[in-house]
Amino acid sequence: MTTGHKSLKGQLLLDNGKLYGSFFQRTVVLVCQHDEQGAFGLVLNRMMDAKVGDEANVPAILKDETLYAGGPVQPKMLSYLHTSPHMFDGNVMHNLDLGVSLNSLIEVSESFSPGGEIRVFAGYAGWSAGQLDEEVARESWMTHPATVELIFQAKPKDLWQTILMEKGDLKYRMLAVSPEDLSWN
Repeated sequence: MTTGHKSLKGQLLLDNGKLYGSFFQRTVVLVCQHDEQGAFGLVLNRMMDAKVGDEANVPAILKDETLYAGGPVQPKMLSYLHTSPHMFDGNVMHNLDLGVSLNSLIEVSESFSPGGEIRVFAGYAGWSAGQLDEEVARESWMTHPATVELIFQAKPKDLWQTILMEKGDLKYRMLAVSPEDLSWN
């Protein structure tokens, strides 16, 4: 990899309409880590038919929270994103932290403050060194700035379309309203 590596950490990746038939079709992925060794992200818009309490022994506050499919890699591994009005810096972006241990998830949930948000994921999206950069160069993905509001307040099932419509450009609006299977067109 060249020394001019540009990290996408804290950015959203959106399927650019070229990932049809893959796990990533119409997904929105938050890039949590991206360096010369590779990248790690979480799919934000794939709700599972499971609750966090179905997968882990967690405090009552988390048991009935919806579990999200963070990606196809290690689907039994849990990770989480959280924010709090008292958090200023985060390890992903301003006011957003990523945790990957069950013990830290339990600690965060036990000290959770009003106004905070938490989302738990099973699995993750991972890329080897240079792989994500190549996929972005091939325009498989488009990027969009991440915000805590998009991550926690937007409706997950509509997130991909919502962001495309926000971009405003006609080509993105056309992609947002196109059928999932273009043969339906």
